[in-house]
Amino acid sequence: MARPVVVITDTEELDPRPAVELLTEAGFEARVVGSRDPGAIAAAAHDATAVIVGYAPIDAALLDRMPKLRLLATMSAGHDMIDTAEASRRGLWVTNLPHSATEDVALHAFAQALSLTRRLPQADAVVRRGGWNTDFTELPRRASEMTLGLLGLGRISRALARLAAPVFGRIAAHDPHAADWPDGVERVDLDTLVRQADILSLHTPSTPQTRGMVDAGLIGRMRPGSLLVNVSRGDLIDADALLAALDDGQLAGAALDVFPVEPPAADDRLRSHPRLQLSPHSAYLSDASVRAYVTEPALNVIAWWTTGRPNTPVVVPAGATSRQGASA
Repeated sequence: MARPVVVITDTEELDPRPAVELLTEAGFEARVVGSRDPGAIAAAAHDATAVIVGYAPIDAALLDRMPKLRLLATMSAGHDMIDTAEASRRGLWVTNLPHSATEDVALHAFAQALSLTRRLPQADAVVRRGGWNTDFTELPRRASEMTLGLLGLGRISRALARLAAPVFGRIAAHDPHAADWPDGVERVDLDTLVRQADILSLHTPSTPQTRGMVDAGLIGRMRPGSLLVNVSRGDLIDADALLAALDDGQLAGAALDVFPVEPPAADDRLRSHPRLQLSPHSAYLSDASVRAYVTEPALNVIAWWTTGRPNTPVVVPAGATSRQGASA
């Protein structure tokens, strides 16, 4: 009897070998495409039972070319690369990774907020150019007298709130979709959050409603000299409005891990502005997370095949029952 086939599409900087080892040990044939090209994916996955997806778009046309497919497993918390409505219509499972890098991204945002607060890049620059503390003219504020504002209250921002609670004087958040509210986080409306936060940290998905929401109008309502952190999505911020606010001092600084275009062009002012603290979309990276990003999707496939249900589904076929994978 032929082994069930699992195809891994694009892995970018990730090493797919741990996933291949897990799948092989579990009795699957694992094929690594290493590409987002739909033709290459279709050729490898024409007889695939499951596909593990990086950033490759999976639409109806590509699904037509994978007639034996039963499950799509993403290597990320997001699943917007998959046409989930079409997957649901066809009775496919879709899984994601809701927890693989929560700790890493939250810690990165916390580190960025602390670095901005303590003005560490500016302090580093003073010493490197031969100066000393008398040349450090823009003094840091005391964190215990500052409000950390969270725009969005999902897993990452909740983890950030727990890290920040002993340090910042107040934590406030706005999220109209949050079903519950953690202790120690004040619930406020968007306008109140924007006007009162000394540091505004973004934790919302990219949707038609949120793209470009941090524009000149929103930034203009922020406290003069406040700070901005974005580890979420690059297109949440109007880059021209951000640069203008940094130029005129409305914002004292900002930390970006994500950008509208990645990587930003060599002449993009986001790369050179002295009040910007940058990282290369690396908030999710750690020695533990890079392994989890490839092993957890494989474990989703294995759990579905052996028990009929994957570990972290986001699309569940109608009428799904146990042992559905094993009986496929």
